Amino acid sequence: QVHPVESGGRRVRHGDSLRRACVVSGRTFSNYVMGWFRQAPGKVREFVAAVSWSGYNTRYAESVKGRFTVSRTRDKDPGYLQMGGLSAEDTSVYYCAAAKGYGPPSELTDYEYWGVGTQVTVAS
Repeated sequence: QVHPVESGGRRVRHGDSLRRACVVSGRTFSNYVMGWFRQAPGKVREFVAAVSWSGYNTRYAESVKGRFTVSRTRDKDPGYLQMGGLSAEDTSVYYCAAAKGYGPPSELTDYEYWGVGTQVTVAS
């Protein structure tokens, strides 16, 4: 029943910024963490960013640190992934995921509820 839903895909230009939202519907637990992952064609799904249930603790992959910001309000939706300084390397399908707990963890296997993904394309 738990189903994260990302906001729709977008095509942007190099250097642009973009904010995507994630709403986790049908929750059956009071506390959860929210993670963001991405997967490009032919590549494995990789960790991008995560935020704890409180919204106070965050983690970032080195590839996006300083450019992306993940946020949420404690026990409320939506959460957000603010992306800045976008380049072609950021072109990917972005997934929002949720898990029980406080965290935030950064491992793929730590998340059990996944959105269907949203396409972010950064044009040359």
